[in-house]
Amino acid sequence: MVTSFERQRQEFGERLRALRSATGLNAKQFAQLLGWNAPKVTKIEKGNQTASRADLLAWLTAADATDDQRAELLAALDRVNEEHLAWREQVRQGRRGLQVSMLELEAKASRIRAVEFGLVPGLLQTAEYATHVLETSRGVFGGVDDIAAAVRARMQRQQVLYSGGKQIDILIAEAALLHSIAPADIMLGQLHRLMGTIGIPNVRFGVLPARRRLPYWPTEGYWMVDQLVIVEWLGEEQQVTDPDQVAVYHEVTDLLWTAAVEGDEARALLLRLSDEYRADA
Repeated sequence: MVTSFERQRQEFGERLRALRSATGLNAKQFAQLLGWNAPKVTKIEKGNQTASRADLLAWLTAADATDDQRAELLAALDRVNEEHLAWREQVRQGRRGLQVSMLELEAKASRIRAVEFGLVPGLLQTAEYATHVLETSRGVFGGVDDIAAAVRARMQRQQVLYSGGKQIDILIAEAALLHSIAPADIMLGQLHRLMGTIGIPNVRFGVLPARRRLPYWPTEGYWMVDQLVIVEWLGEEQQVTDPDQVAVYHEVTDLLWTAAVEGDEARALLLRLSDEYRADA
């Protein structure tokens, strides 16, 4: 699942880290020299954030780079950006391929964890709900119309819920169910689907109730497949493989589960929402 864009950005970050290390400054000291916060330097070096051209020029000046280093790294940044454009074009060419890739990844995994704040996670979506999600995405970001094929692939992915030897934890915020992206009758079917998830062996399902104080506040949902974290927002995707960062995502997920309702409490919450949608249907 790690794209060539991600690999190029990671390699580019490693080259910048080597250049910074040669100055004898640690990341925090180098950030202070640049007038940045330390996390920005770390994210660029680990390939989790792409440096802008202005960022790179400042980095090269602070590291007293040679003319050859400047030319090489500016050209490398151009290649990273070109690869990013190519990756985005691949996404626009269709959504079925992305679903098939996830199907293959999840089939090999021993543990899957998902935390979502805005949508029902794909593994728990009904076909009707998934259609609305993917059509909305296509309406914003364009791409070929392979929605029906993508929905079928997403439904195939759900077989992983019933396969043995896996632990699957899915945590969803009540807000994702309150802000519906589909008509009331489809939301009713989706809520019924979620209730059917409760009690599936090896699947832990929970809801973060609205207005409940959270022990941490992630700004976007994320998906963890073994030791890979996938974060998606506005058509962009970040893949995290650094062990320390992956450990942080697991820690935050454990914290969020302490605020969740499960079992009968989750069912009662879903039934209440069903009554509200039924009144609107």
